[in-house]
Amino acid sequence: MERTPRLIALDIDGTLVPTGSDEVSPAVLDAVGRAVAGGARVVLSTGRSVLGTLGVAGRLGVGGTLLCSNGAVWWDVRAGAAVRRSAFDAAAALAVLREALPGAVFASEVVGVGSLALGRWAEGDLSGDVREVGVGEFTAEPTSRLVARWVGREPGELAARMSGIRLPGATWTSDHVEAWLTVVPEGVSKGAELERLRRELGVDPADTAAIGDGHNDVAMLRWAGCGVAMGQAPEEVRAAADVVTGTLAEDGVAAALGRWF
Repeated sequence: MERTPRLIALDIDGTLVPTGSDEVSPAVLDAVGRAVAGGARVVLSTGRSVLGTLGVAGRLGVGGTLLCSNGAVWWDVRAGAAVRRSAFDAAAALAVLREALPGAVFASEVVGVGSLALGRWAEGDLSGDVREVGVGEFTAEPTSRLVARWVGREPGELAARMSGIRLPGATWTSDHVEAWLTVVPEGVSKGAELERLRRELGVDPADTAAIGDGHNDVAMLRWAGCGVAMGQAPEEVRAAADVVTGTLAEDGVAAALGRWF
């Protein structure tokens, strides 16, 4: 019989909610609630900033540790504070990105506050206080998360342009829905940070599960004892999983959790 997971990592955008939304379907709310009631530790593991994550966490009733910014920021819900934060010097990475992605706008996370913006972002793209600054202020302090939107371009164009590009001291993942890039410190990934958390919690590797749909979920799906890809995920993401569930529109998370709870 398949083991019931004790630690379950859930992506947000494209997995729990439509991209950019905080609205969780009743079926998914119920399924996550059953998992928590069944004794599982549910961890949101997302590329979103802390502020972009808290709304979904509140709707789900998920407490404990949130792994935000692809794991670069660990946020303790009860304490209302970051308990672990990795950062990198954005200056060198930004120089490469500005040359590779002409016309892109950039944002650097100010944890728990909002973002510094380099260029004008559309309303609603960034959470919290957004302050437009120059390059000097943008790169003055190390950041945990730098994001870029390549305005007017398609996700495939962004992926093609970034193919083979390495960023000093940092690593990047691109979105398959929007021309959006997320950059975090080198060595940080959802999979690496979940492994660190698993060890801290003393959970057996076989008692872990993860559900996701994007390129930044590949390391997480490979990390999990049972990796579950959403039905609409790109082929390379589905290939990294043990199981493929339904799409977001089909409440795939509810179906996946229903096999255990």
